[in-house]
Amino acid sequence: MAAMDEGREMNNNNTVMCLLTNPEGEPLGAPLYLPQNAGPPQLQEIVNKLLNNEEKLPYAFYISDQELVVQLGTYLQQKKVSVEKVIRIVYQPQAIFRIRPVNRCSATIAGHTEAVLSVAFSPDGYNLASGSGDTTVRLWDLNTQTPLFTCSGHKNWVLSIAWSPDGKHLVSGSKAGELLTWDPQTGKQSGGPLIGHKKWITGISWEPVHLQAPCRRFVSSSKDGDARIWDISLRKCLICLTGHTLAVTCVKWGGDGMIYTSSQDCTIKVWETSRGKLIRELKGHGHWVNSLALSTEYILRTGAFDHTGKTYSSPEGSDDFTMFLWEPAISKHPKARLTGHQQLVNHVYFSPDGQWLASASFDKSVKLWNGITGKFVTSFRGHVGPVYQISWSADSRLLLSGSKDSTLKVWDIRTHKLKQDLPGHADEVFAVDWSPDGEKVASGGKDRVLKLWMN
Repeated sequence: MAAMDEGREMNNNNTVMCLLTNPEGEPLGAPLYLPQNAGPPQLQEIVNKLLNNEEKLPYAFYISDQELVVQLGTYLQQKKVSVEKVIRIVYQPQAIFRIRPVNRCSATIAGHTEAVLSVAFSPDGYNLASGSGDTTVRLWDLNTQTPLFTCSGHKNWVLSIAWSPDGKHLVSGSKAGELLTWDPQTGKQSGGPLIGHKKWITGISWEPVHLQAPCRRFVSSSKDGDARIWDISLRKCLICLTGHTLAVTCVKWGGDGMIYTSSQDCTIKVWETSRGKLIRELKGHGHWVNSLALSTEYILRTGAFDHTGKTYSSPEGSDDFTMFLWEPAISKHPKARLTGHQQLVNHVYFSPDGQWLASASFDKSVKLWNGITGKFVTSFRGHVGPVYQISWSADSRLLLSGSKDSTLKVWDIRTHKLKQDLPGHADEVFAVDWSPDGEKVASGGKDRVLKLWMN
């Protein structure tokens, strides 16, 4: 009897009962007794075995949103967790490639004569476009790091630019409400302006390539309260999505074929795209909704060049300093309310793997949230001015932010610390983008120059 008790005691001291789950909380088999000296390498073996992976894949492990980087026993001691409890461990597939943080400015390219308001790499990462207050769109040669084409035609500030997912077209929208389409190979305008919006363009989003190839349709949103679906071949507006009572602030064409619009009227509307019928209205915000992000956005952006990923949650940030996490396919009620910012939320963006959600605010902070549950994870502090825009590295391990304080900063998602401080701009940084291949970052702002950053 005593021997049995002793055996049980040893068991308790040396093992811990764990339940492995995927990020959505679905268990991978039954709870397991694991030795306390087991760490991430042993857990990788177990997960690969339980999932019958022919090729071993890398995984990261999380306990209550904190990455497990030590042995289980050490973790239990550090966090003073009882071995009596079942420890829930979330396994998350990791990108096999690793993106190195950018750490130096490789080129400062002059050309624009007014502030740079938007920058965007092409889906394959080889080309770069920028839009400016000088009314031009510019295309840049990334090999020689010099200007390639100046695209003239707008009569007012270029507020928004968007590459088609196959990289064959570029659309730009101006403060005058007109949309122009460009051939990135020649820098020439393809056809005349697309006229219809009465006020400035607030967003442009292309139909994902898996829904239609070659890419023909895109949607634009405007301060006039409407969103419009255009066909680039027919060169006309196919459908006008009307129903918002105030300006539409953001528009996204989702991988599920739906269009999502957010507005100053405090609502988000979900539309189907064959007839433009309103399917759903998401209400909850007490003030303007400024920014929308879909968890599939990164996949859709690089979709023609990489096929993975499924999930349909979308959050948005607002002037009421809060965000809501929605799963529009499942419910018109929010899944979670994300609070903590002290001022308006300017930009929200899911990590490429959908696990994280980052938000940039006028309160000078960037906050990190669990992209599936909406739970707050950490605040990145270091900027001394409002944060305007954020961008993720392709492997979801690093986050980039650009601020009014004239700096860019790179944050490490695992350690929750500043990885790289990138000063160099002479004034506010309005726009940042990390290339899909992970090799470079582009930034632009009030000082009129475009900066390229490498590692």
